Amino acid sequence: MIGFLVAGLVIGALARLIVPGKQHLGIFATLALGVVGSLIGGLIAQFFGTGSIWELNVLGFVLAVVAAVLLIGVAEGITGRNNRAVRR
Repeated sequence: MIGFLVAGLVIGALARLIVPGKQHLGIFATLALGVVGSLIGGLIAQFFGTGSIWELNVLGFVLAVVAAVLLIGVAEGITGRNNRAVRR
């Protein structure tokens, strides 16, 4: 379980490095998006038959980072829209 959380944090941090600009996400949001991204990436990798969702493989890791990047974009779109409405 701890390894899963650490992997989620690493995946979330890598995704935040890939996304251009400043993200307004805290450490827990980064962790949550990384964990969800790793679940999505693991499920897609399992669909392709490269292993189980619970084992670390290259395809699953790459897909997890891509999923986390997309999730960060969605989260920023949702929170950015709310922040703009408050500023007006």
